Parts: sequence; structure tokens; C-alpha cells
Amino acid sequence: MATPLRLFILAGEPSGDRIAAELVRRLSERVPVEASGVGGEALSVVGVRSLFDMNELSVMGWADVLPRLPKLLWRARQVAQKIIKTRPDVAVMVDSQVFSEIVAKQVYKAAPDIPVLLCVAPAAWAWKPERATHLKPHFREVMAVLPFEPAFMRSVSGPETHYIGHPAVNSMAFRKAIPEHGPLLLLPGSRDGELGRHLPFMRVVAERLAAHPKVTGFILPTPRRLEANLKQRVADWPVKVDVISGEERKASAMAGAVAAVAVTGTVTLELALAGVPMVTTYVAERRQAKLWVKYKVKFASLPNILLDQAVVPEILQLEPDVEELVSAASALLDSDDTLQAQVEGFAKIRRLMEAGTVEDPRIDPAERILRYKAEK
Repeated sequence: MATPLRLFILAGEPSGDRIAAELVRRLSERVPVEASGVGGEALSVVGVRSLFDMNELSVMGWADVLPRLPKLLWRARQVAQKIIKTRPDVAVMVDSQVFSEIVAKQVYKAAPDIPVLLCVAPAAWAWKPERATHLKPHFREVMAVLPFEPAFMRSVSGPETHYIGHPAVNSMAFRKAIPEHGPLLLLPGSRDGELGRHLPFMRVVAERLAAHPKVTGFILPTPRRLEANLKQRVADWPVKVDVISGEERKASAMAGAVAAVAVTGTVTLELALAGVPMVTTYVAERRQAKLWVKYKVKFASLPNILLDQAVVPEILQLEPDVEELVSAASALLDSDDTLQAQVEGFAKIRRLMEAGTVEDPRIDPAERILRYKAEK
């Protein structure tokens, strides 16, 4: 029997947890795997027992980070020391960009021979392109989930980068036909700060669109850890909202949805890969808004970024104003041509994500990880 691959893997939020679990599954098809690390429900299913609750790392924006900073730095030291002590064949940090970089620097300083890989490239193409060069030499390579990222990394002298695709390509079936009517999906995010800023928006959207002839109800997919909490928070809404969890139920909801209202995050890529029309939104903190202006961010949602055009509406706000979001969602539902145009754009995204580019075709991430074991 082959010698087991000793893997340390870290994920700090639900989307990264799903990507990490897919990596472990792919590796397990090739060789025996002894995996440890930090993760959530998806990684636990594939046998990874988390060092601590992954949700401690699920923060975004200074308002979320600052109160937790001492504990986050302590957790980073804990993770780095675990990697240094156990000396895995390879360590893979999935997303959680700032936290992962802190860990990687500490590991490199104490044990530079331990290969540390970053899965999910930082959005340096949108924020601080110069940041890409700072990833070297702490990360041996980057495994990107967006097809244009390897070329960008080369252009800014970033680490060696390969396109590995996204698990949603396999888990989300693309539907070409839009239902004449069906539930409207509400996707307010999964971080505490995001939920606090976006749930009031979603309530008004549900109330105002409940009578729309194409809308038969509302579904709010969320991670399992938040299901009970969100059910309580929507219990007094003026319209009924079904709060669901689990990847199978989310995929089923996307298959039948007439459209979605979603925060600009990974879920917008999942919706596009499933062929679900959407309106995207984000209520930013002031520091985030200043970064948008400073770096002249063209688009915030992944479908628009991938196609470099405004395929889906983006309602980006500093001062919350739900009227614009309701208006955009209503306009989308009222226009069959707009709905179809989005689906046609999503079909292009699907083809691009499945194959990659001519210069950087999609590769199996297991091959990239296993080569480090082979080099020992």
C-alpha cells in the first residue's frame, strides 16, 4: 500500500470548506490521506477533525476583525505551530487570505522546507495588485479557482499559479431554461457582519415581491450552523421564508428558482454556474467603500468580473437604501429578455470555468499537491 499523504488543510468559511473537502476527496481517490487541520461541516464529512471552530475565522471588514484580532493572531500562531510540529508533506491554506498569509509567514520562518500552498488566489487584480508579489516566498504556489488568475499572477511577478476550477462546476447542474415561476432565492451572506447589514434588505425584498406573478415563495439557503438562528430571525417577517441548509438542498433550490437576490460573494459564481438569474448587492463598511474608490474597482460580482461586462445588476451601497435593490429585482423579473441575456452570459462562464483558457487549462489540483510528496 502506498505511503499515506500527510496533509494539513485549513478553511475559514463555508465556501472554502467546500473547496477544501473536494481537494481531500480528490486526493483520497489517488492515495491514502492522513488529513488534519481547520474546517467546518464539509471537511468533517471527509474525516478532518478541526483544531477549533472554523467560524472564528469567518470575518470580513475592520468592524468584524478588530474586536477579534487578538484571538485571530493567537489562532494563527496555534495553526503555524501545529504545522511546524507535525511536519506534513504539504499544507494547503484555502482562502481566508490574511489569516493564511500570517500562518504561511510563520511556517516559512521556522521551517522553510515545509511546502505551503494557497488555494483560492487573493483578489489582487481588484485590490492592491502589488500584494501578489508579497505572497512569495511564503507560498510555494497558488491554486486558483478563476481562469484568468494565472495570467494575472505572471503579469505581476506573483507565485507560480495554476487554474484548478471550482467545485461548483461539478456540483451545480446548468439549466438552460428559466422556470416561468418559482421561488426567489435570498442570499444575505454567512458572516455575522454581512447578515446584520443584509437581512433587513432581504426582508423588504421579500415583502415587496411576494405578490409578483413569477414568485411562488422565498428560500434562504444558509450553512447548517446558522439554520436555527436564521429561522428565528425570519419568523416574524410578513411573508414566509423557507430557511434551508445542506448542499443538496441548495442545489435543488437553485434548480427550481426563478431568480435570486444575493450578496456579492462566491454564491454569485454558484448561481451563474447553475444558470440562475440574479441581482447582486453589498452594503459596505466605510473602509471597504474607500478601497472601491481608491482601486477603481470596475465590478464586484464574480459573473461580471469573469465576463468583464455588466451582466448582472450590482447594487453597492454605503448608506443602506433598499429601494434601488427592490427596483432592480422587480425589473429583472419583469423582463424575459434580461433574464435570458443573463443565462446566455452564464453559459459562457460555465464553458470557461469547465475548460480554463488556452494558456492556462484547468488541471487536477490533486496532481499539484501530490508532486510535493513525490519530491521528498
